[in-house]
Amino acid sequence: MIWMRRVGLVVLLGVVALVAGLWVGLVLPRAGATPDETAAGSLGALPTPATAGPAQPARPAFAALQSTLEQILRASGTNGGVTISELEGQNPQTWSLAGDEQFLAASTYKLPLLMLEAQNVAAGKAKRTDRICFQDSDAEDGWFDDYDAGTCMSRADLDRRIGQQSDNTAAHMVVRVNGGGNALNAYAGKHGARQSDFYDPNVTTTSDLARLWVDEAQGRAGGRPAQQYLFPLLTKTAYESGIPAGVPRGTTVVHKIGSLDDVVNDAALIPRGPRGAYVLAICTEGPGGDAGWKVLADISRAVWQFEAAR
Repeated sequence: MIWMRRVGLVVLLGVVALVAGLWVGLVLPRAGATPDETAAGSLGALPTPATAGPAQPARPAFAALQSTLEQILRASGTNGGVTISELEGQNPQTWSLAGDEQFLAASTYKLPLLMLEAQNVAAGKAKRTDRICFQDSDAEDGWFDDYDAGTCMSRADLDRRIGQQSDNTAAHMVVRVNGGGNALNAYAGKHGARQSDFYDPNVTTTSDLARLWVDEAQGRAGGRPAQQYLFPLLTKTAYESGIPAGVPRGTTVVHKIGSLDDVVNDAALIPRGPRGAYVLAICTEGPGGDAGWKVLADISRAVWQFEAAR
């Protein structure tokens, strides 16, 4: 009789556990269930967990930007290349349209030249006060015409003329004292210019120009001391109708232009873009003049808007 009572007690306890389990299952969510699953009995539209922050919009595809840029180039009868290198933000990327196509560099060769100058000054290999004297072989038509036999200027003054007014004779003088075109190309090659031949015959690509700026921006060309020398030379220059004209007023654009006949180029670092710093390099061969600058401004505007949407 005792064993029968024990069996009955076991059965009774089993029934109680079963009922309790059913009650818990009806009232409490199962492990891992979301509030929507419990309330509605299906996944539905799940809210973003509070700890994850606001939902991020989908990043627009570069294909859409490519279509826009191709339309700008086609409408203006311009052949062009464009390279974008994002330096900050979520998942920064580099993208190009005809980025490896060679174009006449025009005065964009002065970008690696001034990078070299800034790095040498920052490292103490050169001084702002160094006197550099004009030679007849340096002469080329440009912004200034005050070079005569025996004329000597400080390195800082010549660099300012190269950066702010893109003066040609000043650039020739500085290239010469730095070892000539071969030395300039050796330096540019160390900083990413893989398909360029600057100065003579003076060709480049937008991807090369972008890589130069990326190296500079990321501190691999002399770091902050070099940037402090270089950036003021290439900000608020005499040529602001290209990339700077396509970004909101007041946006800092550090850039070097190149313009010759139907060639209009611009290579820029935008330190404070809508989603962080980015580099934009544009080379074009088309209408030139004001129409050419407008093409660059339109491309710059499209890129800014694209970055803002990312």
